[in-house]
Amino acid sequence: MKPRILVVDDEESIREFLDIMLRKEGYEVTCVEDGQKAIDTLKKKTFDLVISDLQMPNVTGLELLKHSRENYPDVLFMMITAFGTAESAVEAMKMGAYDYITKPFRIDEVRINIANALRSKNLEVENRVMRKELQKEYSFQNLVGNSEAMHKIFELIRKVSDAPTNVLVTGESGTGKEMVAKAIHFNSPLKDKPFVSVNCGAIPENLVESELFGHKKGSFTGAVADKPGLFEIADGGTLFLDEIGELPLQSQVRILRAIQERVIRRVGATEDIKVDVRIIAATNRDLEDMTKHGTFRQDLFYRLNVINIKTPALRERRDDIPLLANHFLQKYNDRFGKAIQSISKEAMDLLKKYDFPGNVRELENIIERTVALESGATVLPESLPQFVNTPSGRKMVSSDGIEITDEGIDLQKVIDQLEKELLVKAIHQANGVKKRAAKLLGITFRSMRYRVEKYNLGKVDDDELPDEE
Repeated sequence: MKPRILVVDDEESIREFLDIMLRKEGYEVTCVEDGQKAIDTLKKKTFDLVISDLQMPNVTGLELLKHSRENYPDVLFMMITAFGTAESAVEAMKMGAYDYITKPFRIDEVRINIANALRSKNLEVENRVMRKELQKEYSFQNLVGNSEAMHKIFELIRKVSDAPTNVLVTGESGTGKEMVAKAIHFNSPLKDKPFVSVNCGAIPENLVESELFGHKKGSFTGAVADKPGLFEIADGGTLFLDEIGELPLQSQVRILRAIQERVIRRVGATEDIKVDVRIIAATNRDLEDMTKHGTFRQDLFYRLNVINIKTPALRERRDDIPLLANHFLQKYNDRFGKAIQSISKEAMDLLKKYDFPGNVRELENIIERTVALESGATVLPESLPQFVNTPSGRKMVSSDGIEITDEGIDLQKVIDQLEKELLVKAIHQANGVKKRAAKLLGITFRSMRYRVEKYNLGKVDDDELPDEE
């Protein structure tokens, strides 16, 4: 269907001009001469965009804008303003207008603004549909992905949710281990029962047992009242023990007893308390290796590792980066009251090439920062943090392999050798095309040619010279 545009202006010449121009662009156009007729027309017919004059008798442009936003929030609105009425245009933008155009018109500017407005509407609709599909098909409590690795995770979650068995979730920091735990709980028969989460590495060692099992009044300095532990609070539901590998051995013994016998004892108490808790534990450490070194109890490891779910690093599922980035874009649009429509292809390409040592958590932080600072409708490459925008594969050179002896080093010689090695790698990666190698290194072709000659790495063919330097 052709995009439908409603033009509202009390000047006949303006209506005729816009009618002719917009029809030539392939739009379906309806023109009315005042705000009241526009309100009546909007009741009878759906439109994609309203273009309205600001100053009109009876119902003004701002009043029409307010009516449109309240009753037809999906309809875009552009305001026509006379030269010198910038304050009114800003007011219209604050009220929800997409943009404004100034009389006298510049045809190309009007054409581009309208095309951008309608394109942003299409992107918004596409994003809305995509989000619904994500929630319906790929998402468990904000656990988002459509890669093969994530489909395996989703399938495991479906299988283990109904079984009351213990689960061990392993993976690097930031891969969404707690979200996996929540997905298991909230898709299980226990979903209406408590889900209690604790980071075992964040509790001081002398307070671990008090936090997990509770304490009696007077059992130690500061115990001014009886306090239930997290096992009691989670009774009937799920207890998520994050970073379980950080627990001291003494606490591991008591957790093992709680799992095996389904009883706990508060610190300072003499009686046992029955608890029925499903345990989901998570760690970024190799617990099996820790058992060999005696830093984690083997019997507890086997009790926890009934079912193991390994969350993949983000670099292992790069196809999910666009889904996740758009998911976080909408999340922080909503949180910050922004209306950023999309992430540009160039910016998305940079995100897909970045290694994300902090995994999904780092991607979320990047998008949160970008949304907070972005003032346009689209996330551009320059909107991303500098470390994502770094050329040559976003991997920075490290000095870890370079040793400084007691005799010292020849710094310039080391730098020249490193530069030569990187040039050779880039030329090889570019299949000998030095113009492409220069792009890989983020340098100009002139600079590339100089360095090739400096290190005797061949010659630059005349047909490889760029048209402009």
